[in-house]
Amino acid sequence: MHVYGLTGGIGSGKSTVAAILEEYGIPVVSADELSRMVVTPGSPGLAAVVALFGDEILDAQGHLDRSKLGAIVFADPEQRVALERLLHPRIRERFEEVLDALEKAGHTKVVYEVPLLFENKLEEMMDGVIVVTTRDDLRIARVGARDGLDAAAIRARMAAQLDDKTRQKLADYVITNNGDAMDLRREVEIMLSDYLKVPIPGRSGPHRRAGPPPPPRQSS
Repeated sequence: MHVYGLTGGIGSGKSTVAAILEEYGIPVVSADELSRMVVTPGSPGLAAVVALFGDEILDAQGHLDRSKLGAIVFADPEQRVALERLLHPRIRERFEEVLDALEKAGHTKVVYEVPLLFENKLEEMMDGVIVVTTRDDLRIARVGARDGLDAAAIRARMAAQLDDKTRQKLADYVITNNGDAMDLRREVEIMLSDYLKVPIPGRSGPHRRAGPPPPPRQSS
């Protein structure tokens, strides 16, 4: 089975890309969703996070308040690293479980959507990496409208991630998302056809240079 990484900065539109991929039958596993699963109330993961940061990061119902935790870790790189060391092994274990289930179900291609893919050296697990890149002003506008954060808070989160130039150098395929929704859909369809080799109705032949898919990922 081929496993491809999908990444991009905050507000780049990678979740929209993921939704389009799913429309074409490509399973997408979200690292953000896995991270929520490992810190559900009563879980060992949540207990470990509370032990590290205190119960002020919980809401009134005992759930993790991600905005409060985010405010802490994005303001303090050491705290962010501590959180990542705590959660990433749990997330990776859950990812492997999901991957095994998808393989048993007969899927041959899977996409793993990970915001900090390169930062956490996860490209070594992938058969290829797709990067979504977007102008900074568009990212700030999108995140502000979506999450209600001000520009300073958004820039702080952007600064905690790799810049787009670095991501593009490390990518196997780059999707540019500076237009509207239809522009992005066309970009994704081209990628599906040319890079992932997924047939797209009404589209034939290569549109941009893209190498053939690499050999399947070997099970560990």
